[in-house]
Amino acid sequence: MLENFWFNVEYGINHVLDINAYDHVLFLIVLTIPYLFRDWKRVLLLVSVFTLGHTLSLVLAAYQVVSVDGQLVEFLIPLTILIVALFNVFTAGKGAQKERVGVLFFSTLFFGLIHGLGFAREFQMLLGDSDSKLLLLLEFALGIEIAQIIIVFIVLFLGYLIQTIFRFSKRDWIMVISAIVVGLVIPMLLHSDFLS
Repeated sequence: MLENFWFNVEYGINHVLDINAYDHVLFLIVLTIPYLFRDWKRVLLLVSVFTLGHTLSLVLAAYQVVSVDGQLVEFLIPLTILIVALFNVFTAGKGAQKERVGVLFFSTLFFGLIHGLGFAREFQMLLGDSDSKLLLLLEFALGIEIAQIIIVFIVLFLGYLIQTIFRFSKRDWIMVISAIVVGLVIPMLLHSDFLS
């Protein structure tokens, strides 16, 4: 039982930290860079809302409530990253992340739903004929949350180092990282099967 629990948690952690599926990490980076360590509660809440959306779409897929075209989802995932990165670019240094909590949280929940759908097919294979789908989902979600907290901590820590030791302004930090992510995401969109 404990062995299964750790397998599922580890599977969730590996899902996020998989170097070949770095879209999840890119999304977390652009979600986190506007914040500092003192904003950790808000960041943790945002990340948990993202996990909630991700898990919700896996639940809906596991119980065959929804079925979405894989190519469309694979196109929408980098699009969500691009939207958040561009939002950062246009609002860098303006404190927009402190306002409009509702909009930010609902969009993060929605983006979590999209990212979850991208993993639904693989997750259904993992589930197989399991009777304890919900338990498996929760253990997997715990793994995702742990991995996300690790990434968020690293991003906040790097932001702290670069802004204090290297005297980068917060605005420049947000602009540079968001621009790099935009540069990584555009080819993902252009090479999407959905567009071809």
